[in-house]
Amino acid sequence: MRAMKKADIVEMYSRLAAQRPAPKGELNHVNEYTLLVAVVLSAQATDVGVNKATKALFAQVTTPEQMVALGEAGLKAHIRTIGLYNAKAKNVIALSHILIEKHGSRVPQDRAALETLPGVGRKTANVVLNIAFGQPTIAVDTHIFRVGNRTGLAPGKTPLAVEQKLEKVTPPQFKQHAHHWLILHGRYVCKARKPDCPNCIVNDLCRFAGKTV
Repeated sequence: MRAMKKADIVEMYSRLAAQRPAPKGELNHVNEYTLLVAVVLSAQATDVGVNKATKALFAQVTTPEQMVALGEAGLKAHIRTIGLYNAKAKNVIALSHILIEKHGSRVPQDRAALETLPGVGRKTANVVLNIAFGQPTIAVDTHIFRVGNRTGLAPGKTPLAVEQKLEKVTPPQFKQHAHHWLILHGRYVCKARKPDCPNCIVNDLCRFAGKTV
């Protein structure tokens, strides 16, 4: 896979930005805490599925204290339609206790502190930092990993390698929203099984050899 040229990278981001000037994440939340919970629940699950499960939950629970009061069994009743809900419920209750005890019930604004929370890895931390606190982080999920490799934008064998490459090649003016542009492009256009190459706005810049027609 040939890496995309610098001028083409700028053009790719420019087109994605023009298409979605103010992109937003698709996980419903009401504050930083519920965003954190939603992202933890979204591991190996769809945003649509998580949103369905959290609609009633977030109408009742918006703070770590309320989550602890709800308890693990009560949380499971809300999220049992989500994959791995037993482990996720345990993690959410545990991280809620930690937020209360160590962070004044607030979601920390740095990656290292976030990654100490149960169920929170680098990708989850980056999503929270970007959406909740406006930090120019790029969380590499399966969609962004695919887009980075398939297009030649940021080839890498691991999510971390792709993230580091994206950090390096993404122009500063595009870093704030790069995560959203790339994930949405991967979710709706550069799909895993059959990418919609004919309707892709960066088709001419993309290095993918197996383009659909």
